[in-house]
Amino acid sequence: MSGPSSTSSKPLVVGLSGVSSSGKTTLAHILRDIWPKSFILHEDDMYLPDSQIPVKNGIQDWDCLEAIDLVKFRKTLQHIHVHGALPNDLNPKEDENITVPKGVDYFVIFECRERAKELIGDHSGPIFFVDGFLLYAQSMKDVWSQFDLKLFLRADFEDVKARREARTGYVTLEGFWKDPPGYVEDIVWPNYVRDHSFLFENGDVKGIIDSEVCRALDIEAVSGSAEGDMTDCVEWACKLIEAKFQAR
Repeated sequence: MSGPSSTSSKPLVVGLSGVSSSGKTTLAHILRDIWPKSFILHEDDMYLPDSQIPVKNGIQDWDCLEAIDLVKFRKTLQHIHVHGALPNDLNPKEDENITVPKGVDYFVIFECRERAKELIGDHSGPIFFVDGFLLYAQSMKDVWSQFDLKLFLRADFEDVKARREARTGYVTLEGFWKDPPGYVEDIVWPNYVRDHSFLFENGDVKGIIDSEVCRALDIEAVSGSAEGDMTDCVEWACKLIEAKFQAR
């Protein structure tokens, strides 16, 4: 199977990262509906089997790097770049965990879709939205170059806690996982702070994004109304993707 040849036919790989429950997966699904020839790779589909998930203080830690099959993840990214397609043996589970978005302005989605159609020609390559909670952690530096566009979503502790606790649970490779009481406080949030504090001024993840660090790493961090409104977030993401296509 031959891979993409020209720059315009090469796949565009867009990273969508941020704390758990920041809207990454929801955004990825909306963007897939907007952009022709687009696909999603969920980092959550790269989890190790349930029995191999590390345990911290007696609780399985699904929100750390050690829970991910990094060899499989790296090989999948390489496959996308070489072949312009997802591996045939990929068995996605994360689509079973998607939360249906509410209150997203359909008119904005329609406008974004029309602009996308104008940009995507017959010879344009596919778009891959890579949705993951650890894409930009410093321990993942070796994959940063695999992303043509890196988008970073934010959410405060209260929203993360409320959204995680509202979920019934998650389909896994070997069964089903439901967060035990205190999981966000003890596992999710501390891991997020550890892995992403370098992206914020003074290491404060509740504060201001360090624009110099993000600029140096080519990370586009959501800001303003797009931070808390999915409609604005979709429009923000689409404009950045459009700019990437126009620059090709």
